[in-house]
Amino acid sequence: MRQLSLILFLFASVAVTAQVTQKRTLSMLGSPFEMIVEAKDIPQADIYIDMAVAEVSRVENLISDWIPTTPISEVNRNAGVKPVKVPQEVFDLVQRSIKISELTSGAFDISYASMDKIWKFDGSMTKMPSPEEIKKSVEKVGYKNIILDAKNFTIFLKNPGMKLGLGGIGQGFIADKIKALLVSKGVVAGIVNISGDINTWGKQLNGEKWKVGIKNPLNKDKIFATFPLEDSAVETSGSYEKYVTFNGIRYSHIIDTRTGYPASGVISVTVFAKSTEFADALATGVFVMGVDVGLDLVNQLPGIGCIYVDDKGKIFASKNIDLKKFKNE
Repeated sequence: MRQLSLILFLFASVAVTAQVTQKRTLSMLGSPFEMIVEAKDIPQADIYIDMAVAEVSRVENLISDWIPTTPISEVNRNAGVKPVKVPQEVFDLVQRSIKISELTSGAFDISYASMDKIWKFDGSMTKMPSPEEIKKSVEKVGYKNIILDAKNFTIFLKNPGMKLGLGGIGQGFIADKIKALLVSKGVVAGIVNISGDINTWGKQLNGEKWKVGIKNPLNKDKIFATFPLEDSAVETSGSYEKYVTFNGIRYSHIIDTRTGYPASGVISVTVFAKSTEFADALATGVFVMGVDVGLDLVNQLPGIGCIYVDDKGKIFASKNIDLKKFKNE
């Protein structure tokens, strides 16, 4: 699970406007879920938020691998057996996921759910797993063995024991779906925040852009930079609360499924993009890739920004982010 290091700033409503701002916080998808919408009055705002909550449930029942009746669960049950026909939006999401795997050279991979859970981050581990155990733990993982049939909308997992898990992209996907739904209903401004997967549109009632503050996980009491968001998304992946240390090396709970070893050297990555789905998946990928390789990739992607915090607390940013401009004094 990703750890939050993003702080939303919401200014008070301006009484002279015809709109109001309504905020609701609850738990969904096993994570904190926050909706902020602007509407003509509180009852209308509550209707919009109810729509958002219903959309979460609808999509969860399509893509969750924990719910046995979903299309994704059916795909997993038939690994190595037969292709499974799925709804187009599920097919398209898996197809986009594979493209991000290709973009990140496999650092992001939705077949990670096939991995044997040999790493424990609850304090119970006393020694490193053996190289043989680590290698074996990921032998069923591999996005290239996800076979798609675009004509029939089927997904086939080539090898028995393979399993898809959309946790690294699903929350971002849901945030985008909520935004699209509410915009289509006439909601002029709002924020979706699913455990740090944040998507915004419009502006606050006082005309200000929505703002997000980013913390250095090694100094949680201080926000080091505040960024305005306008019709854009941001996501942070972090390992500053769930990790193990062996021989002086800090291993995060985010595993590089290409090797079976946890990612090291990085404690958080924040990605800015237009799509929460893309920010969500890319944050995982570039976290695994590390500072140098990850920044090199991000610097080649138009409209994408990235901020790293390494395990020494040092901050790195992609070329299109001027930290001095947004840094808090």
